[in-house]
Amino acid sequence: MFSGSIPALVTPFRDGVFDERAFRRLVDWQIANGSAALVPCGTTGENSTLSNAEHHRVIEVCIEQAAGRVPVIAGCGSNDTMNAMLHMTFSKKCGAAAALLVAPYYNRPSQAGLLAHFSYLAEHVDLPIVLYNVPARTVTDIQPETVIELARRFPGKIIGIKDASGDLSRVTDHRMGIGADFCQLSGDDELALPFNAAGGVGCISVTANVAPQLCAEFQAACAANDLQKARELNDRLYPLHYAMFEDASPGPVKYALSRVLEGMTDELRLPLVACNQTARQAVDAALVHAGVL
Repeated sequence: MFSGSIPALVTPFRDGVFDERAFRRLVDWQIANGSAALVPCGTTGENSTLSNAEHHRVIEVCIEQAAGRVPVIAGCGSNDTMNAMLHMTFSKKCGAAAALLVAPYYNRPSQAGLLAHFSYLAEHVDLPIVLYNVPARTVTDIQPETVIELARRFPGKIIGIKDASGDLSRVTDHRMGIGADFCQLSGDDELALPFNAAGGVGCISVTANVAPQLCAEFQAACAANDLQKARELNDRLYPLHYAMFEDASPGPVKYALSRVLEGMTDELRLPLVACNQTARQAVDAALVHAGVL
């Protein structure tokens, strides 16, 4: 259902308020440079610092500005099942193509709890679900057996996964346990090349915020099995992938965007603060290496 380069969009702020004008410019720039879909209100979008009203407005603006040119996968995750359902219901009404649902964080549910959480949402809201597994942030790890069981219970409803577990063997686990139609998207830019080689079809990317055209070209090379070109593009992007996490994310990516896209600021919401000087130097060097600056 989804493939290619899919940016996990930042949420621009100006003087503490969601900057709709800058966000609309970002959406247009992403689409013009080949991004295949858009993800508002993910981790990179600082969703944990948004009120529900702000969260919904970001999704609404993204869908409105995309205007059907590319699909929007709305970030709907929460550690509260009912709040996740609220986000999904709103996103469905706005025209989202799917919901991105992170494993509930802080609560530390068991695998049985994860099955119950995602099953409840699949049963109560008619919106395709892309699971999001990022145990480094959530502590909870959606095990392959749980992913396979969810896909078996809800064919055509739980349609894919953004996998940021760092375990490349899971691509094969999921493919062999579910089938090739299950949409596997890398959640780690630096692993996108081997992830795709194992059966992935794209990446929900931080780096694509800053280098959308290069990321789109890289994914297209992977899809065409042009390994030489994919390697060359990956080498250009590789330092940038790591620079995006030189300090607490999304500090570095917001700084990078302030360097490459007019009207963007590096403003974040507490408890996050602007990235440090070491990170800025790493970002600047990586932007030059990639040919973005």
